[in-house]
Amino acid sequence: MKTWHRLIATSVASVGLSAGAYTANAANAADASAAKLAQGEKVFTYWCATCHSSGTGMPGTQALLAKYNGNPPALLLERKDLTATQIAFFVRNGVSVMAQFRKTEVSDADLEALTTYIVATAKAKR
Repeated sequence: MKTWHRLIATSVASVGLSAGAYTANAANAADASAAKLAQGEKVFTYWCATCHSSGTGMPGTQALLAKYNGNPPALLLERKDLTATQIAFFVRNGVSVMAQFRKTEVSDADLEALTTYIVATAKAKR
């Protein structure tokens, strides 16, 4: 009988430890995601916002507005149709008057953070 109790106690403790580890891993993943989004916002603000923000005098936004007439939206942070792969392609290769950005300007890690930020921000917009 005591062996059974030990087995149950060990199983319950093991499940409790696993749940605790899962919670800790989820919290770490949430922290990592928040950090990646924050880094992506910094990259966007530094490299992209001067051409792709709202308002007058934003050549990227104006070019996309002229090209698409508002459908899809001209603002990158409202573009739900863009994937991370597409964004990365345009950043690395440029398009029209937009220059390409080298890895010495926007590192691969910063590019990943940037694409995560743009995609997540667009999805969060209603």
